[in-house]
Amino acid sequence: MTDHKLLQEMLLKIEVDLPDTALVQLLWFRDELLRWNKSINLTAITDPLSTLEKHLVDSLTLLPYLGQPGALLDMGSGGGFPSIPLKIARPDLTIWSVDAVAKKIAFQKHVVRTMKLSTFTALHARLEALPHTGTLPPFDLIVTRAFASLQDILSLADPLLALNGQVVAMKGAEGLAELSDSAKIIKEAGFKCQRTVQMQLPQSKAQRYLLFFSKSNP
Repeated sequence: MTDHKLLQEMLLKIEVDLPDTALVQLLWFRDELLRWNKSINLTAITDPLSTLEKHLVDSLTLLPYLGQPGALLDMGSGGGFPSIPLKIARPDLTIWSVDAVAKKIAFQKHVVRTMKLSTFTALHARLEALPHTGTLPPFDLIVTRAFASLQDILSLADPLLALNGQVVAMKGAEGLAELSDSAKIIKEAGFKCQRTVQMQLPQSKAQRYLLFFSKSNP
């Protein structure tokens, strides 16, 4: 089976149906990631087939739950996950992708330039410094994938979140347990978990959770 067909079938299993043009773009992005990875460390997953599921499909598990276009921030995006796959699948999204590692942002800028992705900004910065720059909009959606603890995620997201905005933490098998263990911290931070989505990746059956947070009413 070709990578194109395998990617398409895996995406359909998570209820994501993309045109061939988007699938071709995703595969090019995967190939470019692995090519750059030979020189600079962008990902520990180097098997071409594993990257289809563990990077591309995993990033797009969020796609069925995205609403109308708005300003989206990917905190700690690394090599561009989930922000670049989301942008390929939803060109209408306005995305800021932020990471503190310069070489990872350099790779993202290369991808954005080569693929001519508009309204996508790859930014080399520390997340703690973002509220003080005064150059970013309030974000309707803030996403993180394999990034930090829920406590740190919500603390960093809080000053950047738009009124009625949401924070989505993309977590692995430990997601629900961490949510339970962090219940007091989440409440004290002024957030509430509005929704949890549980799923399995289609090939490995690895457990994934999407945890949706919003600010609590005062």
